Amino acid sequence: MNFLAHAVLSFNDKDILTGNMIADFVKGLNILETFPIGIKAGILHHRKIDAFTDHHPATLKAANIFRTQYRLYSGAFVDIVFDHFLANDPRYFQDDQKLKSFTEDVYAQVYENEVFFPEHFKHLFKVMSRENWLFHYKTFNGIKQGLAGMSRRAKYLPEWETGFELTMRYYYELNQLYFDLMDDLAVYAKKELKELI
Repeated sequence: MNFLAHAVLSFNDKDILTGNMIADFVKGLNILETFPIGIKAGILHHRKIDAFTDHHPATLKAANIFRTQYRLYSGAFVDIVFDHFLANDPRYFQDDQKLKSFTEDVYAQVYENEVFFPEHFKHLFKVMSRENWLFHYKTFNGIKQGLAGMSRRAKYLPEWETGFELTMRYYYELNQLYFDLMDDLAVYAKKELKELI
C-alpha cells in the first residue's frame, strides 16, 4: 500500500505512524536498533502490511491489469490507485473535510519526529506535506501526479500515461479489488499492531 493507507493503518499512534511513513527509506536490520521502540514497531508494521498486501489475491489481480505494460512496477501502480480509492472510501472519510483534517494531522504528527527522518525522506516529506499528496490522491489529477512522481523517481519506468489509461479503463474493477483487500487488511493490520506493541 501507499502512504495514505499506511497512515490510516497506524491507528493514530504518532510513533507507529512515523515508522510506517519512513519504512521504505530504512534499509538493513542493524539500523532498526537506532530508532525508539515505537518507531521501530512502525517500521516493522509497515513491512508486515506490505507483505500481506503483496500476496493478497485482490492485489495480484489488480497488478495483472498493469503487468504487461509495467512488469515489476505493476505493484507500485496498484499502491497509488488503491490510495485513491481509500481517499474516497466513506468508511474512513465521510467527506473532503474529514480527509483534509486527517492528512494535516498526519503531517503534524510525523513532523514531531523529524529528528528520526532518514536523509532521503526529508525532502520527500517536505514536498508531500507542502503539496498535500495524501489529500490529492482523492482526485484523478492526484492519481496522475502520483504516477508521474513515481515515474520520475524510478530508474526503468519511461512513462506513466498508459497506467492512468488502464486505471480509467478498469476503474470499477480496481475499486472492487480495493474493497476486497481493505476488508482483510484492516483486520490484519490491527491484529499485528497489537502483537508488535
